[in-house]
Amino acid sequence: MLKDITLGQFFPGNTLAHKLDPRTKIILVVLYIVALFCARFFVSYGLVALLLVMSVKVSGVHPKALVKGLKPILFIICFTAVLNLLYTPGEALVSFWVFTITREGILQAFFMVLRLTMLIMGTFLLTYTTSPIALTDGLETLLNPLKKLHVPVHELAMIMSIALRFIPTLIEETDKIMSAQKARGADFESGNLFQRAKALVPILVPLFISAFRRADELAVAMECRCYHGGGGRTKLHVLRYAARDYFVLTGFAAVLGGVLVLAHFGL
Repeated sequence: MLKDITLGQFFPGNTLAHKLDPRTKIILVVLYIVALFCARFFVSYGLVALLLVMSVKVSGVHPKALVKGLKPILFIICFTAVLNLLYTPGEALVSFWVFTITREGILQAFFMVLRLTMLIMGTFLLTYTTSPIALTDGLETLLNPLKKLHVPVHELAMIMSIALRFIPTLIEETDKIMSAQKARGADFESGNLFQRAKALVPILVPLFISAFRRADELAVAMECRCYHGGGGRTKLHVLRYAARDYFVLTGFAAVLGGVLVLAHFGL
């Protein structure tokens, strides 16, 4: 299960998605999320799904990688679907005990699962096609206006980037600790939910120690390189918009406009 968590991983490539400015990709993800939450019925969801399929095709990321990323949150998706299925009022189809399955509940559960699945796949494409350094630069540039309000933009962007960067590292470390514990006879798969949770306690202590050690090593490395925040720092790669960025932004904005029009007519 731990190996199925792909958040924070970056797949190098030379596709159009990789060449786009990181600021463009962040804005595209925002437009995609807005369009996804504005969709109301099959036609508008179909338009957003078509946009997602085209984005996956352009990115060169294998669909299996996106499906693999869904496995760790499959329980949350199923749980959300069950809640919408049983507690959405409307035209009753099946009734048992205190639960009632309605026609509206079935549609709501279907669209909620579809929305969550497409949301996760779309947002994962951002980290799959954007390196942590480029993502940091893009976030910092987009948040630059907040500096006038004395918001530590550079530090916030750096923290977010480091957090994304260390997710795969900590997952790998957890997997190694679990393998070492299993070699010593630990059992993480038998028993009820509370017994499994209790069995995970021996993993947390070495994992926290490893995380703090890595954080300390990173802090020492940054101090040795005289890092003192964003003040007066220059960039090795200066971000510049290209024609392809404007073209893709226009396309996504057009899709968002189409979804809003379709949602207005209930489609």
